[in-house]
Amino acid sequence: PPVTPVEAPLRVGTADPLRDGDDVAIIACGCMVAPALAAAAELADQGIEARVLNMHTVKPLDRDAVLAAAAETRGIVTAEEHHLTGGLGGAVAELLAVAHPTPMRMVGMPDEFALVGPTDKVREHYGMDSRHIVDAARALAG
Repeated sequence: PPVTPVEAPLRVGTADPLRDGDDVAIIACGCMVAPALAAAAELADQGIEARVLNMHTVKPLDRDAVLAAAAETRGIVTAEEHHLTGGLGGAVAELLAVAHPTPMRMVGMPDEFALVGPTDKVREHYGMDSRHIVDAARALAG
């Protein structure tokens, strides 16, 4: 489902904040933004407020948004339909390792040859869904 209005301007290198929260931050890109929002709604029902950022451009990465999320929450979860190395999770981890060490979890594909099949089955196999985002965020929120 669409997560931003069609007429919304694209600001390269600037994350779109979709939900406020100060317990954990979920930084997602592409098709994982909708599951991130669903996870944030489920977490809110459990008393955990999750900030959701749509990081629609990984390069350039919105350093300010990532660093603010690191400073203002207990941890960061990244969610992407990509290998965990060389993508959004890796870019966020590299920044945090140098600028602001922060507890972090990554939801995405492990560094292995990917299975091929129907998208929903592949996502299910690799745990790329709102349930796994919730689990990762709960682990950070305590």
